[in-house]
Amino acid sequence: MGASYGYHKSLATFLRLLVKPRLHLNPKPDEVAFIPSRDTGRTIKTHIYKPNTNGPSPVIINFCGSGFVLGTFGNDDEYCRYVANKAAYTVIDVQYRLAPEHPFPAAFHDAEDVVTWVRSQPERFDMSLVSLSGFSAGANIALAVASSSELFPSGENNVFNTVISFYGPVDMSLPTPEKPQADRSNWIMRDIFPPFSHLCHKCLNQGRVDPKDPRMSPILADPKNFPANVLIVTAAQDPFAIEAEKLSEMLNNIQGKRSVCQRMENCAHGWDKEAVQGTSQCEAKIEAYELAVDMLKRSSAVQDTGIIV
Repeated sequence: MGASYGYHKSLATFLRLLVKPRLHLNPKPDEVAFIPSRDTGRTIKTHIYKPNTNGPSPVIINFCGSGFVLGTFGNDDEYCRYVANKAAYTVIDVQYRLAPEHPFPAAFHDAEDVVTWVRSQPERFDMSLVSLSGFSAGANIALAVASSSELFPSGENNVFNTVISFYGPVDMSLPTPEKPQADRSNWIMRDIFPPFSHLCHKCLNQGRVDPKDPRMSPILADPKNFPANVLIVTAAQDPFAIEAEKLSEMLNNIQGKRSVCQRMENCAHGWDKEAVQGTSQCEAKIEAYELAVDMLKRSSAVQDTGIIV
């Protein structure tokens, strides 16, 4: 694989060691499923959270945050259970491949393969209510697949009902340290997170693909390709907030698109994963998850009745 791979592998190992002590992964899904990959003999591990409903259910496929590098699968357990219970959706949480062992577009392909599997199960899932969501890197994947996958129709015939993004980067052509920040009061977000994020992103691409490829930078996709319903939740102290909010504004300028954008003040990138009960960050987490549930419920109601609610 050469010296370049060795360099990026060393970077990834270092970054994983830094983050590992902060991870407390103990997911409790209803089912663990191994979904066929396009690669012969390989499967994609998923956690499935089931609603208390009968018949084909709406389904949302979720992608965890990872910086495209970190092994954080299972970190969205609370969110997945919340959506399954509150919105009555089946939630499929995906363990997509990580860089640098599997650089772009490996994770993108895994996401496509899970969607393909879902679409092959009409007796289990409501094909009119297939949605995507993600956190951080996972949000990037969700937005990119929803707008730029060549496997699924886009525009008026988009196979995705809704896409939900929590603090996802949407412009990978601009290094994180060069991104403007709305709130620079958090020194970790200001001085530590941007170079950390930049190193992660270097592992993802390794100079092989133009970062302006919309499969990597969804803000550069045709806005008409996005689903009709988009929720973008940002964090004021996060370098990715301003660009994501710009994407939401672009979508709202397109007829037939409904983009809801909410900035969480006094919150950092990934704030919901470490929010302490009784703090404003915990209140913001509940608000953010409830926004997702509300978006999914409203989208379901429009699909059922044809009336915007």
